Amino acid sequence: MFTDHTDGPLSRRALLRSGAVVAAAAGTAGVIATPAEAAPDDRSGSPGRRRVPVDRISIQLYTVRDVLAADPAGTIAALARIGYRRVELAGTAGLTAAAFRALLDANGIRATSGHFSIPQPFDEAAWRATLADARTLGCQYVVHPFFGAGQGGPIRDAAVWRAFAQDLNRAGAMARQAGFRFGYHNHQLEFLPLADGSGRTAFDLLMAVADRRLVHLELDLYWSWRGAADPVDVIRAHCGRVLQFHCKDMNVDSGFADLGTGLIDFRRIFAHSRTAGVQEYIVERDDAGTGDREPEDALDTAAVGYRFLRSIRF
Repeated sequence: MFTDHTDGPLSRRALLRSGAVVAAAAGTAGVIATPAEAAPDDRSGSPGRRRVPVDRISIQLYTVRDVLAADPAGTIAALARIGYRRVELAGTAGLTAAAFRALLDANGIRATSGHFSIPQPFDEAAWRATLADARTLGCQYVVHPFFGAGQGGPIRDAAVWRAFAQDLNRAGAMARQAGFRFGYHNHQLEFLPLADGSGRTAFDLLMAVADRRLVHLELDLYWSWRGAADPVDVIRAHCGRVLQFHCKDMNVDSGFADLGTGLIDFRRIFAHSRTAGVQEYIVERDDAGTGDREPEDALDTAAVGYRFLRSIRF
């Protein structure tokens, strides 16, 4: 069983990180952006006065995967006490879709989104079964979580990326017919140049071939930076297509950090939320509770991320 830091005072680690969150929300964390870059391109809100709507805050359950596997009921209850009313799925901790849905319902939480890999090679029957599970779980968004790594390293073959984008269209058309919004979640590999000498990246090709009516972007802000792609540039290039943000921070060694304690200037990015079309702000940290971090740290990460999104103004 894990120690529940949300039922009473947070751990000392979380308190220290919370101090950094306050500083970040006040505008002291943003060393990646320069003052010239900081001006928002959408003027529909007063700078420094807009907030992340509380009903659009979510967490990717991959963040708490170890404690969730050990104690599904306790972990979901802890997330509810932190304040989460939405989650994004990364599996169901060994439970059936119906059992996991019942657990969420009992805690007043909705799985509005989920990561579901499309079959490769594409299989309509298998994808239809996946969508049925997503319906049972109550999802609005179904998102393909990862592509781009081959046996010999990153995939840089334009033909492979083009074929995959066409499969995204097939999956997106089926998802739309079933009443879902279908998205693609990036990592850094998409921003490598293709091997055809065109100067295009895999991301360029993917976004050109994937139909924007069928495939939206779940923009991972950390992995975009790791791929040397400014998220604001991505947003401007794909106005109205970025329906979800993965809100993940970067430390000085380009590793992961709790939200609001690292280098990424979320205020600058969030100022373009309306241009993006974003509907969900999803907390994530890939290494929470792994390596030299204790499993309980994942819940501290969840708490720090939620409080950061509640406190930031942009």
